[in-house]
Amino acid sequence: METLKRITGGIFDFLQSIVVVLAVLVMVYLFIMSPQEISGASMEPNFHNGEYILTNKISYKLAEPKRGDVIIFKSPKNKEIDYIKRIIGLPGDRVKLVSSKFYVNDHVVNESAYLAPELYTFGGSFLHENQETTVPAGYYFVAGDNRPHSSDSREFGPVPLEDFIGKAFFRYFPFNRTGVITRPDLEV
Repeated sequence: METLKRITGGIFDFLQSIVVVLAVLVMVYLFIMSPQEISGASMEPNFHNGEYILTNKISYKLAEPKRGDVIIFKSPKNKEIDYIKRIIGLPGDRVKLVSSKFYVNDHVVNESAYLAPELYTFGGSFLHENQETTVPAGYYFVAGDNRPHSSDSREFGPVPLEDFIGKAFFRYFPFNRTGVITRPDLEV
């Protein structure tokens, strides 16, 4: 009888530990960070289809997004789909596309840290070549790194902060590309 009590007590302790661990994991997933799978080619060559990253969900509750941050947000076209893009323009910025280069507040954005020099950035249905737009308060102008194959703010306009899921924080698959995702200095 004593052995049975010890076994059932051990099983109960084990199950209790499992429940606590699962509760912590659910809290982390819901409020702190979540895994994302990269879908599509819009951020190549920096992020590839099928890669997995962790998204920091609290970073923008503690600090403002910065130019150059790689963010995950709800698609303006379909809120069931998540997009990954890079912030180019901040609230109040004047963004213009001239000869394949983004200008923010009349200064060219140096994107050489993550874009190939021969990459051509075309205008879209929202932002045409040589057209300027001012990013509204609470919104951000975003673009994919693979400009010819990206649906981004050039097409659908600035994205509201309320649609942000979080900041791309850590790539964990494939293992040969594992590491912290850094932000290039894009200050203009």
